[in-house]
Amino acid sequence: MTDNGRQDSGRAAEAHALAFLNTQGLRLLARNWSCRLGEIDLIMLDGDTLVFVEVRYRKHSAWGGALESVDTRKRQKLIRTAQLFLQKEKRWSNHPCRFDVIAMGSQQETNWLRNAFDC
Repeated sequence: MTDNGRQDSGRAAEAHALAFLNTQGLRLLARNWSCRLGEIDLIMLDGDTLVFVEVRYRKHSAWGGALESVDTRKRQKLIRTAQLFLQKEKRWSNHPCRFDVIAMGSQQETNWLRNAFDC
């Protein structure tokens, strides 16, 4: 698959995840928030809880599934990026936070793992 094909699949997965989370009552604050440390796919509000969402799509599970792709290195990068978001966006710094993962495969099944890992 070309880089453009992966980007298209990634964008489609993010759009699907956003629509799904909206139906669950979460509200979008930022999409593809990026800084020098990395990017957070979706930043949502669930009640008063700030939710940093990593969206993972895997067409094939040959190299591991979507959930398994959020390894220790990826988690640490997400945590550092979220910390920088909170430093820059001070209005959110006193809200409780969590990290969720939305994992999807080729059948567009949606696996929502709330509080997927701790910082």
